[in-house]
Amino acid sequence: METFTKDLTTALGLGAKEHVAIVGAGGKTSLMFALAEELRMHGGRVVTGTTTKVWYKEATRFACVIISRSDSAWHEKVREDLEKYGHVFVGQGVLESGKLEGIGPALAEKLYHDSVVDYLILEADGAAGLPLKAPASHEPVIPPSVTLVVAMMGLEAVGKNLEPEFVFRLERFKEVTGLVNGAKINFRALGKIFHSPKGLFKGTPVSARRVAFLNKLDLLPDDQEAKDLANLLISPPNAFIDRVVIGSIKEKKYLIIGEKP
Repeated sequence: METFTKDLTTALGLGAKEHVAIVGAGGKTSLMFALAEELRMHGGRVVTGTTTKVWYKEATRFACVIISRSDSAWHEKVREDLEKYGHVFVGQGVLESGKLEGIGPALAEKLYHDSVVDYLILEADGAAGLPLKAPASHEPVIPPSVTLVVAMMGLEAVGKNLEPEFVFRLERFKEVTGLVNGAKINFRALGKIFHSPKGLFKGTPVSARRVAFLNKLDLLPDDQEAKDLANLLISPPNAFIDRVVIGSIKEKKYLIIGEKP
């Protein structure tokens, strides 16, 4: 089953209240921005953040940034600013490196269960801006209340040779996929990065839905190869992925494959 949409909420199958963790590579921050804005425009009250670290200058692209460690009344400020702006970004503190320290699982749980919060969207790992990655032993950091995990990759790496310029945590990626330096990045290997217990969905709560998001379709000459990967991802015996979204956040075009009722 294939469905086309220009709406991220539809593409991801979001309900009225969700806790979303975004993992992987190839556009996590762009997805978080775009989804938060779409939900806000539809009247949702959205909190965004990270469970790791992000550059503070990235966070300040949001209308309202709240630093919990520097404001004892931060939670009340979240509630007030959600009513005022519809969207706030929450972090714990600014580090000397210029990065914003993310929130821990306990704080995330507190925010998600607040009655004024409709959506909590968190980046749950880092990728240094590269299109592919494999998680380290300490990541991703996914709070127990997460209802949806979106695992991303950038399609621009498909067919390229395996090099550090395309892959974050290259040695882990090689371990999971079986590829060696210089080998062509093929769909069978990419399937492993989604399916493996050491892959992108590592640490996903049993109750959470799983969506694979293949981003930057606009950088491929056609969509057939991406569709082939999508069908591989949802085929038995590895059919634990609820749906695959192929598309381009930049162009706001999304194709849903394997949508479950």
